[in-house]
Amino acid sequence: MAKGKDARVTIILECTSCLRNRVNKESRGISRYITQKNRHNTPSRLELRKFCPSCYKHTIHGELKK
Repeated sequence: MAKGKDARVTIILECTSCLRNRVNKESRGISRYITQKNRHNTPSRLELRKFCPSCYKHTIHGELKK
């Protein structure tokens, strides 16, 4: 039996440095990743260090607001 409902949710992570700098005008857009998190274990917003193809380096990707 499941204790709670919808503990694991799908979230979108977006590059924070691309938003601040608006990197290249000819770039393909802002880097986004889709992943899942457990609400009970991590109730706060998730931030992970991922590779951004627009910045050409590893940057912090933060969880988007829904």
